[in-house]
Amino acid sequence: MADETKHDPTGHDPGTPEYDHPTGGWGSMKGIARIFGEERSSPLVASVLARQNKPGGIMCTACAWAKPAKPHPAEFCENGAKATLWELTRARATPEVFAERTVAQLREMHDHDLEQLGRLTHPMRYDAPSDRYLPVSWAEAFAEIGAELRAMEPEQAVFYSSGHAGLEASYLYALFARAMGHNNLPQSSNMCHETTSVNLKSQIGVPVGTCILEDFDHCDAIFFFGQNTGSNSPRFLHPLKDAVQRGCRIVTFNPVRERGLIEFADPQNPIQMTFGKTTKISEEYLQVRPGGDVAAIAGLIKCVLAAEDAAPGTVLDRDFIDTQTAGFEEAMDAVRAMEWPEIERHSGLTREMLQRAADIYLGARNVIGIYGMGLTQHVEGWLNLGMLVNLLLLRGNVGRLGAGISPVRGHSNVQGQRTVGIAEKTGSVPLDKLRELFDIDPPEKEGLNAVHACEGILDGSVRAMVQLGGNLVRALPDRERMEAAWPKLRLTVSIATKPNRSHLAPGEVAYVLPCLGRTDRDEQDGAPQAVTMEDSLSHVHGSIGTAEPPSEHCLSELAIVAGMAEATLPPNPKLRWRDWTRNYDLVRDLVAATYPDEFHDFNARMLQPGGFYRGNAARERRWKTDSGRANFTTPTTLTALGHDTVGEDAAMTLVTLRSNDQFNTTIYGFSDRLRGLEGSREVVLINRDEIARLGLAEGQPVTLRSAIEDGVTREVGPLAVTAFDLPPGCVAGYYPELNPLVPLSYHERNSQTPAYKGAPVRIIS
Repeated sequence: MADETKHDPTGHDPGTPEYDHPTGGWGSMKGIARIFGEERSSPLVASVLARQNKPGGIMCTACAWAKPAKPHPAEFCENGAKATLWELTRARATPEVFAERTVAQLREMHDHDLEQLGRLTHPMRYDAPSDRYLPVSWAEAFAEIGAELRAMEPEQAVFYSSGHAGLEASYLYALFARAMGHNNLPQSSNMCHETTSVNLKSQIGVPVGTCILEDFDHCDAIFFFGQNTGSNSPRFLHPLKDAVQRGCRIVTFNPVRERGLIEFADPQNPIQMTFGKTTKISEEYLQVRPGGDVAAIAGLIKCVLAAEDAAPGTVLDRDFIDTQTAGFEEAMDAVRAMEWPEIERHSGLTREMLQRAADIYLGARNVIGIYGMGLTQHVEGWLNLGMLVNLLLLRGNVGRLGAGISPVRGHSNVQGQRTVGIAEKTGSVPLDKLRELFDIDPPEKEGLNAVHACEGILDGSVRAMVQLGGNLVRALPDRERMEAAWPKLRLTVSIATKPNRSHLAPGEVAYVLPCLGRTDRDEQDGAPQAVTMEDSLSHVHGSIGTAEPPSEHCLSELAIVAGMAEATLPPNPKLRWRDWTRNYDLVRDLVAATYPDEFHDFNARMLQPGGFYRGNAARERRWKTDSGRANFTTPTTLTALGHDTVGEDAAMTLVTLRSNDQFNTTIYGFSDRLRGLEGSREVVLINRDEIARLGLAEGQPVTLRSAIEDGVTREVGPLAVTAFDLPPGCVAGYYPELNPLVPLSYHERNSQTPAYKGAPVRIIS
């Protein structure tokens, strides 16, 4: 094992790349300007961005961060602006573009270049003899898709959705599946935050976070775990800056030193922009080992318990623990039994470092726990999450103003789609309401999530994959195996705005259907329509597009879903697909009728400044758990990894990353500015001392091979060795390029979320 004393987990290694400017500031402005020039975006860009994330405007197509009731003059960030520019491109992927290239030739293109072909303009059907996509009419497309779906058993079809589509299309998509006879409704949260949906529900009774924007005005401390705000949700930096400036203290645990949580220059602050003044975000930034969050939080809890032992009755919120929680004694006995040397070994942090962080927790009345996929994408992600909940429960930091737990979601409506019924798990879906409203018999058997659907593709039990947005083939683990299996499907349908890699693995019958984007004007029978989405703080917002659609042949996501449903299902007077397409208000009325407690008066409230809050039981200390209380989690191990590579020379732990020039699988460019990296994405990042220990050299091409032995060889290479400030024992590289290294079976224990943040690999030189 490497000499760990050489790595300082509290400060940057000066011999490796780092962005030496704050997040935001002029760097963000230049990043936006570069994409604007490359995309030749519509002249409407300025007016669209001026209305972005504001009441009556367009809700960002990128992250799901909250939209304030009193927005900034420019309520968009670098990543959000890039997403808007990407969608408003003037480039068009017309039938002529597809006629010039076979699918085999398109596969040779980089993902970035493929999407730069532009917005899709016509429905296209794959023609195997010519290996090309050819244009078809909507009538032909709907008729054949309907015929194919009717010809198979309902459970052989899977209806996947990314987090893009609005609540209206999502509600109808879920209704379509259940009226057809299946609950196979996996969603992009299966790839990232399903750990939250499954485990947080058993821990505090809700599948989502408990915080709202107002909490950030009243918190005294924020503890961050595994989340990169600077690249993934930069608008969050504004409330963080405001919190720090009024005295809130922030502690960050992350294997990678991310600039967004180190310092920030507000692009809307003339003083900070003119004089280079910045706001330091994290008071303590601790580079925890991948999978070491369990150990780190155990150390924090031991410090809290020691403080209580030294001054009984003054540290823990005993009234809250005794009246509102269950499992306290058992969980704390397990933590007390953990030894400090093992905590230090697994976390990569010293007792003194953890004591400093614990002192901040102990000195704060109100604490918020923030986390991202660095906490959830582990085999023992349930325990990562449970330990964070434990820490908060000790001092009653759930269910009061200024405190709570808050996952930072990725895609713009990933949470909302689950809220309105896109769920393979039926427990949260009011099936009785669907029977009453639509005279259908929705199945009660649980459907397939993303991992189980992929297993069905491999064994042949799944015959159809319909994708409402997204680029699933590229996002999946075990990607090479899945990409090879995809063409064996009888039917593949992809509803999309641009060409992507999933379109290049067509099934026997394959369609790519062009949809309107969030920024596009949506008119039905001459009447303008709005769509809605839910942010990660459980507020629902209306969005109205204004840009000219890329083609008269593009339909809205809702219209496409309704068209496929009408062509597939037998006539039913209560399934009014055409009426719902003409008037989205009618769909919102259905949502309100199905979920009356959360969506009452939906149409009247949808444009409310700041969105309307759909409520959260745990925030009100109503615990919808089996115990009727908030549950402490008893730790069973000190690592969230499905293996323990600490101290092993043979294997390294892989952490996958997204760059500053990326949103999910969309690659805007090749600059990872906020990490000081530029150019190729075909790199493997390694600590300098590890490079020497392994006998490697910077720039050397190597191959990464999965260390999981299940009879399948998984390799990615060549990758250029690049020195970077990381803890010992781990390597990092880009998602989705390194997805093939993560087996389909290597996932979070309870939710099957792929363990992208902690897979064992070996370096082959």
